[in-house]
Amino acid sequence: MSTAAAGTPEAPSRPRRGLTATMANTSTATTQTTETNVVTDTIVAQLRALEQLTQTEAQIARLRIAQARTDAVRRELQQNGDNAVRRARRIADQLRALDAVPDVVTPALGRVLALVKSMVEQAQPIDEALLGDLSLEHQLLDRARYVRVLADRAELPAVERLADDLVTAHSATVDWLTTVLAEEALGGPAALTPTPLQRVAGGVVHAVSLPTRFAVARVNRAVHIAYRSGEQARDALGDVAGKVVQLGSGTREVAAAGRDAALQRAERVAAREGAGGVAGVVHETRADLGSLKASELPIQHYEEMTAQRAIAALRELTSPADLTVMIAFEESHKNRSGVISAAQTRYASIAQNAAGVE
Repeated sequence: MSTAAAGTPEAPSRPRRGLTATMANTSTATTQTTETNVVTDTIVAQLRALEQLTQTEAQIARLRIAQARTDAVRRELQQNGDNAVRRARRIADQLRALDAVPDVVTPALGRVLALVKSMVEQAQPIDEALLGDLSLEHQLLDRARYVRVLADRAELPAVERLADDLVTAHSATVDWLTTVLAEEALGGPAALTPTPLQRVAGGVVHAVSLPTRFAVARVNRAVHIAYRSGEQARDALGDVAGKVVQLGSGTREVAAAGRDAALQRAERVAAREGAGGVAGVVHETRADLGSLKASELPIQHYEEMTAQRAIAALRELTSPADLTVMIAFEESHKNRSGVISAAQTRYASIAQNAAGVE
């Protein structure tokens, strides 16, 4: 009698090796597909965020054009805005390539966010507005780097190329904004000028932290002393005593007829009366207003120089204060755009070194 006939259970049959391998491969493939889909969904979400932020970036670049100090900066901002629009289109094209649902809200939302930002920053000093721009660029840069890694994981070379281009573009913009902030920190003419409301905001902020009122009081006291010192002093300062002198960290505006001559006399009298600190403040005001005499400039015989010689001389300057004086003087006299741009470029180079931007 066979074992089977005796009722002894037979050993279970083993699955064939080919079937087991097929099932394992199918399971692995399913897992990989699921993982890829999850990564792709994350890429789509990040690209949507990048599209919205890029739309905002483009609008802000347009708004900044009105604040450009020179034609060169104005052209650069115009180009930046155009490039941002092109980047937004590339992101939208890539979203379509990933079969993402078209987004009609993001472009409009980007414009709204830019408008809100521009309105809010009018109540901020220019440095705070620039820090906000820098924060936006850092977010764009970090998200682009994140997408680059995700695209590599999902094996999406087109997205990788897009992310690489975004990283390059935003890295350059971060460096540019860092340089502009460094120019502002050095106290010189930055590539972007504050709006009138930002000037007021900046004056209010710095009035709290700096002894501006004390400086104004010293000016008033020096004028009073000089006024009492004799008829000559009264002739020198009579026009100054009744005029408004506003001293701030970024601008000093003197509303007066014969402003330059009056300020020069005020500086001379203050120095004669021993008020060296006040004389220094008035001299700085004259420098900021571009009202120094040619003999007081850090570049000798500057007024006689051609544009080419002036540019060469400006490139030799190493002091931010000297460049500030020269830019203000050039703007208030010959106002040669090429010379101003060269001086601004030299100033930016010094600011980059100070900020550690390579």
